Amino acid sequence: MRQIIRERLSAQAANNLLNEIPEKIKSALLSYAVEMDYPIESVIEMALSSFLDEDAISFKDCHPIAASKTE
Repeated sequence: MRQIIRERLSAQAANNLLNEIPEKIKSALLSYAVEMDYPIESVIEMALSSFLDEDAISFKDCHPIAASKTE
């Protein structure tokens, strides 16, 4: 079976995530989505992408850099 790789977070996946995170984080994400007039899945995608690549605003343009090991 061929696996489909998604470049976007689905609304269902976003809602599943929202149901599992602390209320204060959920509230902040939802407030930002309303303020910016963005779908919640876009806000979550931006948050995750920018954590891994500070210049990214979506999964598509996210180029995560592996954490370097310090000795």
